[in-house]
Amino acid sequence: MNRTRVKICGITRLEDALAAVSSGADALGFVFYAKSPRAIEPEAAAAIIRQLPAFVTTTGLFVNADAAYIDLVIKQTRIDLLQFHGDETPDFCNSFSRPYIKALRMKPGLDLDVESHKYAEGQAILLDAYRPGVPGGTGEVFDWDLIPKIHPSPIILAGGLTCENVAQAVSAVQPFAIDVSGGVEQSKGIKDAVKIDKFINEVTRAN
Repeated sequence: MNRTRVKICGITRLEDALAAVSSGADALGFVFYAKSPRAIEPEAAAAIIRQLPAFVTTTGLFVNADAAYIDLVIKQTRIDLLQFHGDETPDFCNSFSRPYIKALRMKPGLDLDVESHKYAEGQAILLDAYRPGVPGGTGEVFDWDLIPKIHPSPIILAGGLTCENVAQAVSAVQPFAIDVSGGVEQSKGIKDAVKIDKFINEVTRAN
């Protein structure tokens, strides 16, 4: 199997970003959603991004944001990739000057193939746990058996992943990438460098 990539999401501090990069993270996520405990202002994200080394993908997470705000974030941060966690339509996701990934919450009755085809122009589909009224970051694991073995889009797996279960997740799902936030934190928005290092080592071991 190909190497599973790792994205550390919910970055709010430079030291956490650098710790993730040092441990081998492929991507960093910045949450531009005011209701999230991991939210960050564009200016603060830009200051962190300016100090990152090359070849680390920076991702901006949005939930039903206005197009003007997304354009502002792109301009201020020069973010590489957009991640949509709300009810954004394919046309909306495609209307910006950046590639995107679309998050789908694995709620009962979701037709993953149908939804994935809607967002076929995206770079990948991110699968997260479903909790009513919560667009992501639930810290809950969903049933990985719900994911078809053959899938048209690259899969990014999220939802309740920790150092203790991520190797099992990689082996069971064989996703293109893993997305983690709460599983490598000391507290909401504050990462734990030791947990990040152990998490990425576990993914490497599973690969």
